[in-house]
Amino acid sequence: MKLALYVIGIILLLFLFLNKQSKVKVIELFSIWWFRIAMAFVVLFGIHVISGFFGFYVPVNILSGLMIATLGIPGILSVLLISFVL
Repeated sequence: MKLALYVIGIILLLFLFLNKQSKVKVIELFSIWWFRIAMAFVVLFGIHVISGFFGFYVPVNILSGLMIATLGIPGILSVLLISFVL
């Protein structure tokens, strides 16, 4: 736990040394990443509810959400394939 706090502190300290344009770019990329994660969980929950009507189980967990947020449509297809085949 201490190591995580040290890493976060060092990252925030380095963030203070950036100029204004770089800070804006970092904050923009961070907000885009969080939006992608939020939308991935909304899509994953929707798939979970819809597939539940047909008797299939699609898990809603952190790894599935991160896979969908990172890969996009191929991530959705891979989660569905893993859920339906296995």
